[in-house]
Amino acid sequence: MKRKPMMAGNWKMNKTISEAKELALALKASAGAETKVDVVLCPPFLAIPTVAGAVAGSNIKVAAQDFFWKEKGAYTGEISAQMIKDGGCASVVIGHSERRGRFGKVEDDLVGEGLGPFGDNNTTVNTKTKAALDAGLLPIVCCGETLAERKTGKTDLVVKSQVLAALAGLSGEEIAKVVIAYEPVWAIGTGEVCDSAEANRVLGMIRGALAELVGDTAQAMQILYGGSVAPDNIEELMAQPEIDGGLVGGASLVAEKFQALIDAAAKARGGCCGCGG
Repeated sequence: MKRKPMMAGNWKMNKTISEAKELALALKASAGAETKVDVVLCPPFLAIPTVAGAVAGSNIKVAAQDFFWKEKGAYTGEISAQMIKDGGCASVVIGHSERRGRFGKVEDDLVGEGLGPFGDNNTTVNTKTKAALDAGLLPIVCCGETLAERKTGKTDLVVKSQVLAALAGLSGEEIAKVVIAYEPVWAIGTGEVCDSAEANRVLGMIRGALAELVGDTAQAMQILYGGSVAPDNIEELMAQPEIDGGLVGGASLVAEKFQALIDAAAKARGGCCGCGG
């Protein structure tokens, strides 16, 4: 089955509002009419309405990088699903390793400062996934192992457990609406990329885990790879049958680089059924 690829640009804590608008407008000009690839931009919270306005009328969608599962209340500093949706989001990233406190850098600056995780774990990821679906948002749920877990042969165990925990209690219809993003923690922001064949194997394992829950529907679900995705490795990654696109960090901050990723995805999976291509 051919699946429509997705390229989601996770801008993390980068771009002021004016810079975000400039980047969004540049991508609207180059990718706004794209039909073969789902293009998603994930700006910082403050820039969401500006980016949503900049790409309005195009095929580009906007996602938040996180949110809190409560609708409203005394939760200082938090943002609800209703708020990000009202700001222009159609999607939200959930459980990124940097939110779980599983940092990609060997000596992360936050760890060096003695700071712990931001708070996400399997339970909060599950709660957020349910809340996102209830709000009509597309969840992009992240999973991935640390270098120590990979070295001790725990990759499949860790990743599968994260996926199953994220989807616990969801109906088959709800699970079908979720996008999974596999990001080996050791490859995030390090320049290290998981071997494409190994990434494909892990994504295949994830699809098998999804099949245990939803049967053949798993074949239609988008599963992304993330972790130092760049123009010089995207073609090799997209040549793998299980990789349906990327959750992209640094390369999404430069319009030309992100456009190159979009173009590669469109070329690799061009003309997929039902996507308008």
